[in-house]
Amino acid sequence: MQLFYNNLLDKNSKEILFDKIESKHIVRVLRKKENDILDITNGNGLLFKAKITLANDKRCIAEIIQVEEKDKLWDYYLHIAIAPTKNNDRLEWFLEKATEIGIDEITPIICQNSERKIVKQERLEKIIQSAMKQSLKFTLPKLNEPIKFNDFIDQDFNGKTCIAHCEDDNKTLLKTIVNTKEKITILIGPEGDFSTQEIKKALSKKFTPISLGESRLRTETAGLVAVQTVAIINQ
Repeated sequence: MQLFYNNLLDKNSKEILFDKIESKHIVRVLRKKENDILDITNGNGLLFKAKITLANDKRCIAEIIQVEEKDKLWDYYLHIAIAPTKNNDRLEWFLEKATEIGIDEITPIICQNSERKIVKQERLEKIIQSAMKQSLKFTLPKLNEPIKFNDFIDQDFNGKTCIAHCEDDNKTLLKTIVNTKEKITILIGPEGDFSTQEIKKALSKKFTPISLGESRLRTETAGLVAVQTVAIINQ
């Protein structure tokens, strides 16, 4: 299946007009012709079957002939709040792989030790969209705007909350506290780890200190280990 994405579609949509980039990809690269069928998702759990009515590489149009509701492939809710990495490629890699495995929400958090405080939001959105299509998922993870650690931690949270850090305090292995079908938020720090003050504040807010194993992990690796651990417990 070649999956396309359009967030403007809903159950009442009758037609889709592709932009120039997608029109060129459909007609010139994929060599689709009139009456060929395309699969499209809106990222909100709907799969659309659409028949091409105009195969123009600058203005491809398709008529929606079927709409199907698709259940999310996992029955938990995972929110990863992760510090942007110094190297953009590493954060993009995390977003791609986390989306492929299964994640619901991502928040870039700016910490005291963060070396990068600005992210390219539009590019990150495209990385997530591409990974959703590639992995044939029909629910697009929510990517929040970057937020300072203190502002993030002061919010009200539903479900379980955890912080993964490198200090030698008493920590619990993540795999031992994850329950199936639950909502969980996990904080992943920057290359220099969370500051002692940030860790203390998270603990005061009832975040559980967790370990991801004996190895010292890069930020993006720690994030992915957390995503995979939650996914495996829920299998």
